[in-house]
Amino acid sequence: MDKLWAHLVEAQSPPALWVVALSALAAFAIVAYRPSWHLSRGLVTIAHEGGHALVALLSRRQLQGIRLHSDTSGVTLTRGRPTGPGMIFTALAGYLAPSLLGLAGAWLTAEGRVTLLVWTVLGFLVCMLLLIRNLYGALILLVTGGAVFALSMYAPGDIQMIVAHIAVWFLLFGGVRPILELQHKRRRGHAPDSDADQLARLTFLPGGFYVLFFLLVAGASVAGGAWLMIPAADVPWW
Repeated sequence: MDKLWAHLVEAQSPPALWVVALSALAAFAIVAYRPSWHLSRGLVTIAHEGGHALVALLSRRQLQGIRLHSDTSGVTLTRGRPTGPGMIFTALAGYLAPSLLGLAGAWLTAEGRVTLLVWTVLGFLVCMLLLIRNLYGALILLVTGGAVFALSMYAPGDIQMIVAHIAVWFLLFGGVRPILELQHKRRRGHAPDSDADQLARLTFLPGGFYVLFFLLVAGASVAGGAWLMIPAADVPWW
């Protein structure tokens, strides 16, 4: 166990600044380009539903399961009081989870703890797999988890570092776009049961307030992630 822990927390050398910058550009392109976003959005949904599930457990709600759908939507089923702090925090967690996970990943990559980041993600996916209640959800988690496991076992350290940076930037940027899409749907009246509207029914604040709150947290996470990762890069003239 001591050797395993030492391997997990071993710090890798920081990447060059151009690696961090190109990783950010690659992730931004994936999120901004509609076809690539449609293919990759399911990864953000995994983080979204995982956030709901984690906070539901922490707030002592009974977690019944998670469903991930082929249209990149998802739902987390819980039982408990239909009102109160537990329900409010559970509803809040979804849109905040990708950005906050990206920020935590930025801190780990800035510290060079890429191996710890990879295995933490793998553990997160395994826990979600135990809670999945539909076949497509199980399939997408197995494929994602298999890719992460192969990366950890067979990819050299430099490749792991690059992929980790792209994944972290993807979560940071990918945490913003669903919020913008949410507001667009709300304006057209196509999302009456969104997290923001559920929160509006649970509290005295309007749904637009929560959309703005989600957006502020997502934007702050992007800024915080950049502040962590860019100064940590190997820049000879600094």
